[in-house]
Amino acid sequence: MNTPNDSPPPQGRKVIQAYLKSLDSSPGVYRMLDSESRVLYVGKARNLRARVSSYARPTGHSARISRMIANTASMMFLTTKTETEALLLEQNLIKQLKPKFNVLLRDDKSFPNILVTADHDYPQIKKHRGAKKEKGSYYGPFASAGAVNRTLNQLQRVFLLRDCSNAMFDSRTRPCLQHQIKRCSAPCVGKISAEDYRETVRDAERFLSGKSTDIQGRLARDMEEASEAMEFERAAALRDRIKALTQVQTAQGINPQGVNEADIIALHMESGQACVQVFFIRANQNWGNHDYYPRIGSEIDAAEVLEAFIGQFYDTREPPRQLILSNEIEDPDLMAEALSGKLGRKVELLVPKRGEKAELVDGALRNARESLARKMAETATQTKLLQGLADAFDLPKPPERIEVYDNSHIQGTNAVGAMIVAGPEGMMKNQYRKFNIRGDDLTPGDDFGMMKEVLHRRFKRLIKEDPDRSRGLWPDLLLIDGGAGQVSAVASIMAQHGVEDIPMVGVAKGIDRDAGKEEFHRVGKRPMALRHNDPVLYFVQRLRDEAHRFAIGTHRAKRAKGVSATPLDDVPGVGAARKRALLAHFGSAKAVSRANLSDLKAVEGVSDALAETIYGYFHEKG
Repeated sequence: MNTPNDSPPPQGRKVIQAYLKSLDSSPGVYRMLDSESRVLYVGKARNLRARVSSYARPTGHSARISRMIANTASMMFLTTKTETEALLLEQNLIKQLKPKFNVLLRDDKSFPNILVTADHDYPQIKKHRGAKKEKGSYYGPFASAGAVNRTLNQLQRVFLLRDCSNAMFDSRTRPCLQHQIKRCSAPCVGKISAEDYRETVRDAERFLSGKSTDIQGRLARDMEEASEAMEFERAAALRDRIKALTQVQTAQGINPQGVNEADIIALHMESGQACVQVFFIRANQNWGNHDYYPRIGSEIDAAEVLEAFIGQFYDTREPPRQLILSNEIEDPDLMAEALSGKLGRKVELLVPKRGEKAELVDGALRNARESLARKMAETATQTKLLQGLADAFDLPKPPERIEVYDNSHIQGTNAVGAMIVAGPEGMMKNQYRKFNIRGDDLTPGDDFGMMKEVLHRRFKRLIKEDPDRSRGLWPDLLLIDGGAGQVSAVASIMAQHGVEDIPMVGVAKGIDRDAGKEEFHRVGKRPMALRHNDPVLYFVQRLRDEAHRFAIGTHRAKRAKGVSATPLDDVPGVGAARKRALLAHFGSAKAVSRANLSDLKAVEGVSDALAETIYGYFHEKG
């Protein structure tokens, strides 16, 4: 029974009003929390007192804001020196805390670049993703790995630049296949002079900087000269390079003349969902596009959505000189100031009404509208499938989060477990997890024991990180690749952790192990099957196959890593760079182990002290 002292804590407008006494007019960031201290909303303010007092008003709020106010049990505040600092802190906290009532950017992957290296006499051209720590010139971002690969493929045909590593380059004694198929000029064996190679590198960089017309003109003149001099083989090679260069430009589609460096950002909203389409324009070239589906609440306007998207999108990315937008945002001057500070030069935010920029926005907006329509159609189909899954397996409601588990190994070696996650929006790839099976007491190939270990580690972590199941990390359904034995093993682990309210289904291959004849096993129930043409059956098959694909991929990566491992990995002081240098010099790890001390000292990058360490390591071991 509740006593008067156990009454629930106050919530709503009065709670917010109580904070006004302690607030001044400083800029800063505020957090609104519910009765269980979960963050509901993170906001910034030029004047904290004025902003918070607006929430204390009894009327004038949208239904969304009214719900947020009603659920507020406490607030937290952080003051900043400027509003710009408040904006940056707000976006950082939103990404960390993922509050319920904020607009959230859910896909936050990095974009690849093209790197022309600067640490070698014959620079390498390659794809690069992540921090720009390597010396060289970076060109990007490209919207996808596919866009980079296509551009690299064509650039190699045009400029014949090498894509091999420095170690491979230094060890070549004859041209590789890339030279045979006319994708590389074979500088590794002296087929091209250093000066001529550097000239082609400069041409490639000019192209990536948007100066392709000059290059084409010069190549055309060289082709004519070669033809007049009856050097027909050289003329044909130049003709092929011009053709490849034209293909690059054609593949890029829209190449705006009046926009040198910009991101085109267009927002389309419909039925409580949103799609943001981003086109990357660099050096007057279209380097691809990417669509995003930020989480938005009902009754939220486009200005707020777009501002939140821009703040979170560029939190970990370098902005271009211009952002060309489909809609105005709430505070464009503040956002421009924040982005300019990040870039170290002026960033403009534009909402064009006419001309080439407006046409680019219209194109991006059309893509956003079509992408959202496809997404909504897929979501509707997914909703039907989840309902069908609930009906088939007697679930209390359609599952919001399905976790599918599988193992992969070869006779017990390099064993891994894999978990994939699916929900109303399809596969949730950012939630996938892999498990290195490390149970020392496991019999090699013991699938039951492996599944037990995976589920034990999974639920142990869940109970630790989300004991009250409030963060959406707990599954509504477990799918296990296997039959009654695997289901029984998983059930015992879950009982051990006191988790017995989550339904689980084992998916067994069935008669003759044919797809379409699957049997489904549940605790305390007879095995069942679904009609061979049931959409739910196809859905479960897709989930199982995706788990299988992920598990096999993880296993192969682990096996490949094990294959590439050498005794050098265990030598103190030998990292990746020195390992490459030693292998390039001696040819193999075995040769390194047999080398005398003076030979080890002769390797570039290996100090006398390290040479003695390597020599001692192998010779002490015998």
